[in-house]
Amino acid sequence: MNLIEFAILGLLATTAVTIARIRDLWAAIMFTGIYSFLSASWMLLLDAPDVSFTEAAVGAGISTVLMLSTLALTGKVEKAPTRFSPMPLLVVTVTGCALVYGTLDMPPMGAADDPIHLHPNPGFVERSQADMHGLPNVVTAVLASYRGYDTLGETTVVFTAGLAVLLILRRSTDGTAKPDGTAESNE
Repeated sequence: MNLIEFAILGLLATTAVTIARIRDLWAAIMFTGIYSFLSASWMLLLDAPDVSFTEAAVGAGISTVLMLSTLALTGKVEKAPTRFSPMPLLVVTVTGCALVYGTLDMPPMGAADDPIHLHPNPGFVERSQADMHGLPNVVTAVLASYRGYDTLGETTVVFTAGLAVLLILRRSTDGTAKPDGTAESNE
């Protein structure tokens, strides 16, 4: 790891702690956008530009807009907890331990004998130049051509989720929310 990677990881940890501790919801939303941009930078350093672009667009862009829209319907400041509840801390700790445990069997990053380098059919690499009319990026060829239906399905799911959120957040002409999709009376 170089200095830039250490700096990004440090900023990610600092931003995550700040988000967990801050009570001003507007500021928390801004920090989540910063966290998404830092995550996108981290993915770019890991040579995953497609994941980086997706994180920047969805994590920092669309999610921030949706959270700000939700904030317009709620209060700006989170209610202070009345008492300490250990259950959320326990769930986060158990989930974090399970995720760390899951990484213990992973092969070292970049090793030539990793399963990801052994199992994909070499035909993807050999035929991508001809199948994609000379497109030099194999990852783009796999995502856009060989896995085109999968990518179309994922795009449909994201579009449907965004449409559902817009329908939930829509307002009537007098500014009141319509939870069941019908207009509320003014009586």
